[in-house]
Amino acid sequence: MSSKGIVLAILIMALGAAWLLNTLHVLGGVDWVWTGSIGAAGILTLAWTKVNKVTFLVGSFLLIGSVFSVLRQRGQISPDVEVPILVIVFGVLFLVAQLPMIPLPEVIVKAREEAAKQKSDE
Repeated sequence: MSSKGIVLAILIMALGAAWLLNTLHVLGGVDWVWTGSIGAAGILTLAWTKVNKVTFLVGSFLLIGSVFSVLRQRGQISPDVEVPILVIVFGVLFLVAQLPMIPLPEVIVKAREEAAKQKSDE
């Protein structure tokens, strides 16, 4: 089984588990379509593509945002707290994405190589 197949299987199981918890009123009052979509988009961004500075930032932020969405909908945090925390989280993720161990997206690398080649041809 491929890693993409594993990720998809886990997402399907998570959807079923969230649905069951909602039906049993363990985690009632949560809009699972919205929250699950945000979380799934984050997971797919990280797992389905090569991790680079952009996918790390976007995927991680979406995943963390879905967790905060659940907390807000359950009344455990208010939007007045959620939004500033998410801004801080975005800044931290942006800072981490600057680390040299996280590569640039291939499209940027290729564009820089082409620009350098054009400059050397002049």
